[in-house]
Amino acid sequence: MNKLSNKLPEKIPVFPLSNFIIFPKTTVPLNIFEPRYIEMIDDAMKENRMIGMIQPKNSTQNTPALYNVGCVGKITSFNETEDGRYLILLSGISRFKIIKELETKKTYRKFTIDFEDFLDDLNEKNQEIKFSDLELIFNNLKSFFIKQGYKINWKDLEKQSLDQTINTLAMASPFSLEEKQVLLEAVNIYDRKEKLSQILSTYSFDNFDNKTIQ
Repeated sequence: MNKLSNKLPEKIPVFPLSNFIIFPKTTVPLNIFEPRYIEMIDDAMKENRMIGMIQPKNSTQNTPALYNVGCVGKITSFNETEDGRYLILLSGISRFKIIKELETKKTYRKFTIDFEDFLDDLNEKNQEIKFSDLELIFNNLKSFFIKQGYKINWKDLEKQSLDQTINTLAMASPFSLEEKQVLLEAVNIYDRKEKLSQILSTYSFDNFDNKTIQ
């Protein structure tokens, strides 16, 4: 078992964010301004700097039901703005499964979690995929991003490992909440590549109308 698994928390504060996922070995910037999440970051900075990112099933509710799988990230950069916002960088560590919600006096939500199904996320070695297997996906993604008005620095992506590239594109793609969750829960990078290809083919088939893959 990877030595990092011994450092992962059994209880963690959770930040529900719709249409947002993070994968292990990727880094994302976050702009924190809601008081409850300011409190969450304050507490995390005093402890292990770890928070869980997870998608709510209904973002219109104040305390929405959450998907069962999210990803733990560690705060690797922290800055406070003059107006009291927090600008942080969050580095993905491992996906997790929710066990139960804890009763606390905090304004944010906290859960007991389990990493057992995702121990491979802690492997330091990247999983290798042939670039030839990705060329069609990349071409379809470029067309999709252009039609959706998204801009991606493809040259920067080419400097990453292929599995990091797939995860970065899965995070950045303007897919639906449900489609992003499918990508997050994919067992490994090979399964994620196939799911990504299936989602793109569905969009292409439907002339880029939003259709969710199950």
